[in-house]
Amino acid sequence: MKSLKCATYNDELRLVDVESSFNRGLPALNIVGLAGASIKESAERVKSALLSLNFSFPAQKIIINLSPSDMPKSGSHFDLPIALLIALQKERDFEPIFAFGELGLDGGVKSTASLFSILLFLSAKAPGSRVLIPQEIAQKAGAIPNLEIYAVSNLAEAIKFFLEPEFAASCRVGAVHPLFSNLIKIGEKSFVKNQNFELNFSDVKGQSRAKRACLVAACGMHNVIFEGSPGCGKSMSAKRLRYILPPQSLDEILLSCAYSSLNQQESEFSALRAFRSPHHTSTRSSIFGGGSSSARIGEVGLANGGILFFDELPHFAPQILESLREPLEDYKINISRVNSKVTYETKFMFVAAMNPCPCGNLLSKNLECKCSELEIKRYKSRISAPVLDRIDLHVQMDEVAASDKSDVTSEAMWQTVLRVFETQISRAQSELNGKLCDEEIAKFCICDDEASGVLDNATQRFSLSRRAINKTLKVARTIADIEGSRIIKKPHILEALSYRVKQEGA
Repeated sequence: MKSLKCATYNDELRLVDVESSFNRGLPALNIVGLAGASIKESAERVKSALLSLNFSFPAQKIIINLSPSDMPKSGSHFDLPIALLIALQKERDFEPIFAFGELGLDGGVKSTASLFSILLFLSAKAPGSRVLIPQEIAQKAGAIPNLEIYAVSNLAEAIKFFLEPEFAASCRVGAVHPLFSNLIKIGEKSFVKNQNFELNFSDVKGQSRAKRACLVAACGMHNVIFEGSPGCGKSMSAKRLRYILPPQSLDEILLSCAYSSLNQQESEFSALRAFRSPHHTSTRSSIFGGGSSSARIGEVGLANGGILFFDELPHFAPQILESLREPLEDYKINISRVNSKVTYETKFMFVAAMNPCPCGNLLSKNLECKCSELEIKRYKSRISAPVLDRIDLHVQMDEVAASDKSDVTSEAMWQTVLRVFETQISRAQSELNGKLCDEEIAKFCICDDEASGVLDNATQRFSLSRRAINKTLKVARTIADIEGSRIIKKPHILEALSYRVKQEGA
């Protein structure tokens, strides 16, 4: 018996051992192990591909087993390992490696739609693996770190790969993506440094408080809502946040790229974190994921590690806004369908923008608001208190004035974010400040006596919930890190509370 390795992706990446056995019996090719229709059909493709090489099938019963046998498997990329096990059955034993590829009837080895995402997940789940893939995807796959990639263009070359070591060495794909050639080391992990500031905060005139809030939000990956008159720079600030976020680790880049490929998008490695901005008319399934038979990834999953931006927040359907509670609280989303159950990580920064009233002029000093109190109340009540309670920073933006000038650049802000990021890593936090759990809040968000007294008074005065208290502590921890303080002090708590007072309606 000989074996090769392969993998399937249903709800998550599952590694599969492809085993072959030649037994006495009527000549036949049987594939067992809960193989899907696409794998069952591979029997005919494999036969045709082998016959194109003048391969003589033995007068035996061939059994291909996909182990573990109790796990459903699908995908035409199983063609290549099945054909290789049949062709090499009489050859010497060889080291099992991963083999992926769909076979043409003429013996050509082709890529599949899901192959790149499988390789991305494989690089994280089984780093250092040797992988044999089709030549047509070699250049793209060669940029994936943690894998030893070999490429062939047809079945004859794939067989030769196992028989001739010199030829096998020539099939090695040695390309390294430029993004991974300039890493920065922080602690025990490597991170990719962002040097792209295409959208710069220098374009935003004035709005000093909003820029300060953006800096705090970026340093700790805190959720933030911008409220202000139309044209004051809410969307401008939100779109520039992406360029000052903390650097990504290799695992984060691979996971982001893998999620994008699951959405049937052309995936490219980037130092920039994800930025997803669905329109307020988007359906619930497109935002949270779903589908009639298989569980497709949605915007909240695609935003993992980056930013999910809701512009004109009150115009989103109430069902969508209320469904945000679990992803914002648990940092994951579960999608259940009859045939699959999928869990996607949702550790994103939620950013939203909204007007203060339907006409947008409530906060204006120059324009008159034409909305009634009932209209304003109805407009703001579209966002429930539980949703607002999950927001770390609430920022009211000023009107644009002719005298407003630019006072900070994205480059300068990113340097501060990088310094604060290194501080959080050095504390051995498992997550950035905005995503700390209750145990980590108690461990890392230490206040002095004066700061504790201020927080206790604010809790009684504004009736802060336990979630709001934790949010305040996490924001204060980030502000303290920006100021270079080991413990949270009174000014840090006061600034953190200033971002919640308006939200709580005080």
